[in-house]
Amino acid sequence: MADFQTIQAGEQTIAVRKDLRVPMRDGVTLAVDAYHGTEDRPRPALIAMSAYGKELQALALTTPPQRRPSPMWDGCIEAGDIARVVKEDYVHVIGDMRGTGDSGGAMIGNYNAGGVPQGQDLYDLIEWVAEQPWCDGNVGMIGISYFGSMQVVAAAERPPHLKAIFVSGGHFDFYETTYHGGVMWFMPRAAREGRGGDSGIAHTDVRSRMQEVHSPEELKKLVDERLRDPDVAAWPNLVHVLKYPKNREFWFDIVMNDLDGQWYEERNPITLAENIDIPVYLQIDQGRGWTVDGHIELFNVLKGPKKLDIGSYPPMQSRPWIEEHDKMFRWYEYWLKGIDNGIMDEPAVSVFVEGSREVVTAQQWPPKEIEYRPLYLRPRHRLSWEPELMGAEHAAPDGFYQAPLTVTDKVEIVSWSTEPFEEPTELIGTGAAHLFAEIDQDDTNFIMRLWDVAPNGGRQLITTGFLKASHRELDDRTTEGDPYHPHTRAVPVVPGKIEEYVLRLYPFAATFAPGHRLVVELSNDEPLADAHNSLLPPDAFHLPVGRPVTHKIYRDAAHRSRLVLPFTKRTAAENG
Repeated sequence: MADFQTIQAGEQTIAVRKDLRVPMRDGVTLAVDAYHGTEDRPRPALIAMSAYGKELQALALTTPPQRRPSPMWDGCIEAGDIARVVKEDYVHVIGDMRGTGDSGGAMIGNYNAGGVPQGQDLYDLIEWVAEQPWCDGNVGMIGISYFGSMQVVAAAERPPHLKAIFVSGGHFDFYETTYHGGVMWFMPRAAREGRGGDSGIAHTDVRSRMQEVHSPEELKKLVDERLRDPDVAAWPNLVHVLKYPKNREFWFDIVMNDLDGQWYEERNPITLAENIDIPVYLQIDQGRGWTVDGHIELFNVLKGPKKLDIGSYPPMQSRPWIEEHDKMFRWYEYWLKGIDNGIMDEPAVSVFVEGSREVVTAQQWPPKEIEYRPLYLRPRHRLSWEPELMGAEHAAPDGFYQAPLTVTDKVEIVSWSTEPFEEPTELIGTGAAHLFAEIDQDDTNFIMRLWDVAPNGGRQLITTGFLKASHRELDDRTTEGDPYHPHTRAVPVVPGKIEEYVLRLYPFAATFAPGHRLVVELSNDEPLADAHNSLLPPDAFHLPVGRPVTHKIYRDAAHRSRLVLPFTKRTAAENG
């Protein structure tokens, strides 16, 4: 075998093969490092690939894990615990995608959706690793978030030596990665530019796909059109990105594409996943609703052996990422080392239920039989099992006026609450919020958050929902309690007209204990700081509305604004 260096990680000695060059079929070479035990023999390999830079991932050997709100938390150190991987007798292969880090080639557009398919590169890399004398031919993959998405993209290409994958916190529907309910989310800016504690992409040759396919004249017209959105025009970073996209190419492309469609869907891992037949373990923690949604959607598409593990709140795991390794190594012990440890005898779906802190298992999602029941918004900020009987002339709408954050730092919130629950009340699944609302502009955001509030005032976020008012159209996938919006066009609102807006409430699992209340909060901007936001990186918020808007929320006999929530059958009967 080739020579290797040794490094110390505490009391552990680790062999490392630095800057290996892996040839791609088009002649470009990718750079990887390989870490393994000092005994010179072949082992199964776990591959971690991203655009964040392999040298950043090496900090896992020297940086103790940090959790939010630590200022040392860096969201891009996601390749896993190198020392633990080596201790478990695997080769940890960490590398740079083309156009980034020490690799060659160019990355055109987010996830190279305008260039060489990333799955093609990953296929070539996996097969190269399998042929190396230090690998025994059994290959898996490792890593959270971006690294998790790359696993799905790789598996869809069916490289012969990729035996299984373990995906934690991946991003699947690329439109929903950035536009939640049509509302722009800033977290992808951090991953691409490096802001709010994230190192971001290790740029070497990354290019805007929009700039590749449009002439300068066409692009200027498109930029001018995008700047006519008052939300975009009021936000300094977005104006700067649109006027000066150099070194912000990927974020520029996202800002320029605010509608769903081919630009996002052509490389959507959910679509590609129909080709996957190897074993897949999907793991995600509650509190990052859009990724919980994506993991469930992916689980339902997969045809081979599969697991879905929905863990506990809060959502932001340590960086360097070390969580879930025990589960991962059980998975790979079975599929890469051939040890029958019983993991495939266990139920396919495992869900942590907040409140009761129980783990519910089943063969499908949701893991229990559910019944959708409405909770109605009522006067005096109440949530009730019964609808309002008074007409609009007596049940006057709740209202709030939100000034743009350019002139205020106060986010207005209107809320409704149940009475304290008398019995443990369990909800598991996806929900919906039906709001009959009138606004005095042609657009706004609806941001809804559901909380479990204890008798002492302590509270925990249960789930969220987002909807840009102009994206209110529903498509034919919509069912009771499970709405879908196509987001393929924006339909301005007629000011002064009452419209029904249906928000998708992301999947969740929670039991409300006796004495606890369910509180729902509605705003059009996110609170600047609260118990949930403090757990998130500074850039994990949504684009505020850039104009003053008055909102009226009707909840009378003719306008039955309500939540539609997934009560498990047992507790639905108890609360009947």
